Amino acid sequence: MGKSTAESNAGMSQYDESTAEDSPEPVERAAPAVADQEEKAVARSKLLFFFVLLLAVCGAATATYLVMENEEYNDFRDGFASLGSEVSTVAGQKVDQMFTALDSFSLFIASDAETNQNSSWPFVTIPKFSAKSEKIAELTGLERSEIVVSPVVQEEEREQWPSFVLESSPLFYQESIDNEGNKDLTVKDIMNITIPFVWRFGPGNGVEASIEKIERSGPVLPLWNMYPLADPFLGLMTLNLDMLEFLETANQFETTSLTLRPSLNFAQVVDTANQFEIGSQIMQPIIENGILVGIILLRFRWVEFFQNLNIDGLTGTIAILRSSCNIGYVDFDEFASNKEVSYSIDASGAVFLGLLDAHNPKYDDHVVSRVVVDVDVDESKLPDGVCVPKVTLDLYPTEELEKTFQTSKPELYMGVVVAIFAFTSLVFLLYDYFVGRRQRKFVNRIVRQDQIVSNVFPAAIRDRLYGHEKEGSQQGNLLATLGGRDGPGGAPLADLFLETTIVFADIAGFTSWASAREPAQVFILLETIYGAFDRRAYRHNVFKVETVGDCYVAVAGLPEPDKDHVMAVCRFARDCVQIMKDITLKLEVSLGPDTSELDLRVGIHR
Repeated sequence: MGKSTAESNAGMSQYDESTAEDSPEPVERAAPAVADQEEKAVARSKLLFFFVLLLAVCGAATATYLVMENEEYNDFRDGFASLGSEVSTVAGQKVDQMFTALDSFSLFIASDAETNQNSSWPFVTIPKFSAKSEKIAELTGLERSEIVVSPVVQEEEREQWPSFVLESSPLFYQESIDNEGNKDLTVKDIMNITIPFVWRFGPGNGVEASIEKIERSGPVLPLWNMYPLADPFLGLMTLNLDMLEFLETANQFETTSLTLRPSLNFAQVVDTANQFEIGSQIMQPIIENGILVGIILLRFRWVEFFQNLNIDGLTGTIAILRSSCNIGYVDFDEFASNKEVSYSIDASGAVFLGLLDAHNPKYDDHVVSRVVVDVDVDESKLPDGVCVPKVTLDLYPTEELEKTFQTSKPELYMGVVVAIFAFTSLVFLLYDYFVGRRQRKFVNRIVRQDQIVSNVFPAAIRDRLYGHEKEGSQQGNLLATLGGRDGPGGAPLADLFLETTIVFADIAGFTSWASAREPAQVFILLETIYGAFDRRAYRHNVFKVETVGDCYVAVAGLPEPDKDHVMAVCRFARDCVQIMKDITLKLEVSLGPDTSELDLRVGIHR
C-alpha cells in the first residue's frame, strides 16, 4: 500500500502523557533464564552441602563421643573386674590361711600334749603359746585378733581344775609378758586378779557385773590360754570364763562336737571405744584319738580383715558379706537379724557401713562374687535350728571408682571433629567466595549480553537464540548468534508472517532544525521522542524494528501474530503524533523556540 500522512485532529482522542510515562519499559530481562537457573541451582547445592556436612559432623562428633565414652566404660568395667578378682582371690586366700594355720596349730597342740607331756586333757599346758599365737596373727594379717585355747573340762574334772590353774598360770603369764613386752604387768599382778575356778558373769553390766561360779552339770569350756593377755575388744582379763555361757559359742561348739570340723559364726562385737561392729570367730577342734578334747578360737573383726588385704590401687569398692545364716545383733534393745553386712574398702582401710546391702543397684552387672567360707559340714549330723554359715563375698564398684576412669578424651576427640568441620567450612566459604566472585563476573557479562539481545530482538526470537545456544552447547559465544544464525555456519532464523502492518514515522523539518543545534541538543530531542515512542509501542504490542536518522520504524503482527495488527498500528501512530506535539512543546524552552514547529509524518503499510 502507498504511504499516507496522518496529522493530529480534534476527532482523534488526545494522548495522555501521564499514562505514557507510567507505561512499563520495553522488555528488558534482568538476567538470562539460564543464569537465574544456574544461580538458584548453585545456592541449593550450597545449602544441601552445608546441611549434609552439618549432619555428618553432628553424627561424627556424637559417634566419636559415644565411642570414647564407651571405651572408658569398658576400661572401667574391665578394670574393676580385674581389681575385684584380685580382691576376692586375696580375701579367699586369707580365709584359707586362717583355717590352715588353726588346723596346723591344733595338730601341734594335740601332738605336743601326747608326746612331750606326762599329763592328759584337760590338764595340758601349751609351751610358748603367746609366741606361737603371735606367728598365727602375723600370718593371717589380723594384728588385733584374739586367739584362745579352751580345753573341754568334764563335770568330774571340774574340782581339780582350780589347782591346775594356780600351778600352771604363772609360767603362761610370764611367757606372755615376755613375748608381748608389756612391762606394766607382772605375774603377781595378774595372779591377784585370776579367778581359778570356771565362772560366768552374774547380774550387772560391764566391770560392775558380778562373778558366779559355774554350778551346772555337764562339761564346761573355760577360757584358758589367750593371746593377747587382755581381751583386745573389751580390755578385761577373762581367764577361766566359761565360753558355753554365750549362746552363739555354745551353738558353735555343739556343731563342732557333732562334726569334728571347724566352724565360723557372725556376731556383734564391741571395741574399747564402745563402737559396735560385726566380727567372727573360727572354732577349730583339738582332737585326740578321735575325741574332742578342746578348741581353738580365732576372733577377728571383718573391718580389720579388709584393712589388711594390701592391694595397690584398691579404691571405691563396696564389699558385701552374705551369710547363709542370720547375723544376730542388738539394735536399741531389740533383737534383729540380717544375712548381709557391707563395708567400704580402699587401699587406706575399710569402713563398716552396717547390716545392709549398700551397693548402688546400677552396678548390679559388675558384681565380682566368691565364696570365701564354706566349712563343708555334714548337715545331717546337726540338730534342728543349728546353722553353719556359708559366706559369699560380693564386690561392687562405686561412682567414685568409675570417675577415676573418666577423662576428657571424649570431649577432646569430639572437639577435634568439630574443629575439622569448622576448618572445612572455612575452606569451603573461601572457595565459595572466590568462585562466587568469578561467577558474578560471568553473570554480569551474561546480563549485559542479555540486555543487548533483548533490545535487538523480540522475546520469542531471543528465547529461540538462547535455546539454540543451549542446544548447541556454545557457552560464552552468545554474541556469535546475533547474526540471526543457529551458531556459526548454521541455518538462518527466518519466519514468514503474512498478517503484519508496518509504520514509518519521521520528523518533518528535522534537518534544518538539527543544523542549527549542538549535537547534545539533537541527542536530547531524539532520545526523548523515541523513548516515549518505545514505551507506547510496548503498550500497543508493536515491535520496534529500528531508527534510521530521524525515522522510526515499527511493525505489528510479529514476532507474535496479532489479528488486530492494523488497529494496533493506527492507535500507535495516533499516540505518536500527540506525543510529538507534547514533547516539542515542553522542550521549546531548553532547545529553542522553533522546536515546537517540528512535526511528525507517519506512514502505514499493510
